[in-house]
Amino acid sequence: MGIYEVQQSVKGTEDALSHAMDTLQQSLFDTVAAPDVAGGGFMEHMSLAMNKIAAMEDIVGQADGLRQQTLHKLKHMLTIRHAARCFVAISDYFHRLRALSTLWVARPRLDEGVPAM
Repeated sequence: MGIYEVQQSVKGTEDALSHAMDTLQQSLFDTVAAPDVAGGGFMEHMSLAMNKIAAMEDIVGQADGLRQQTLHKLKHMLTIRHAARCFVAISDYFHRLRALSTLWVARPRLDEGVPAM
């Protein structure tokens, strides 16, 4: 029952963080893609974009803190066997994430096939 309560609590916080990140991403896209209609200069426009990126970084930090809090709570609820299985699953997840990241970095890019002018 305790794990279910932690799961529900974390799910609500994750949803809120995800919504905030989606909103900031859209706002950042709009800021970068839109012409500078406010009359300000390039530096003001980019400063606004950088502030939004900093806010996104803060959300990522909050999500990391949530993960740490969740692991701390689970540590007190799980048996040794369950904890070991959990850490094996986390290790497998990070291994796959690193492999995906390596593939992503090594992917062929569209601009590589286009000759420079």
